[in-house]
Amino acid sequence: MQKIIIDTDIAIDYLRGLEYAKKFINGLWGSDAAYLSILSVYELYAGMKEKEREDTDNFIKAFNIEFIDYAIARKGTELFKKYRKTGISLTTVDCLIAASAIVKKYKIATRNIKHYPEKDIIYRLF
Repeated sequence: MQKIIIDTDIAIDYLRGLEYAKKFINGLWGSDAAYLSILSVYELYAGMKEKEREDTDNFIKAFNIEFIDYAIARKGTELFKKYRKTGISLTTVDCLIAASAIVKKYKIATRNIKHYPEKDIIYRLF
């Protein structure tokens, strides 16, 4: 099965109990195809309320975590520079998540498709 990096927005939807996200992610867990960028781990903890810690910890532990290595950092830099030249400003986090998908040949599940101009890496949920 295709390996999928879950973007932070979809992870938050799961943690908030949205049915589409629960169904989608639970299906990925069953096939060991669910990945979470270490950057999304950071974003989830940064936005979490203390009473959400246990649920957030358990959620994150269920994923394969994708770390940033040299190849991903280089690719992220290339994406940042490529799109900056066209007038598109991308965040460092989005560049590195996109680079992770490209380098590792994953797709990204996100509702924020504007954050990822490389459309061939987007996993269409809807």
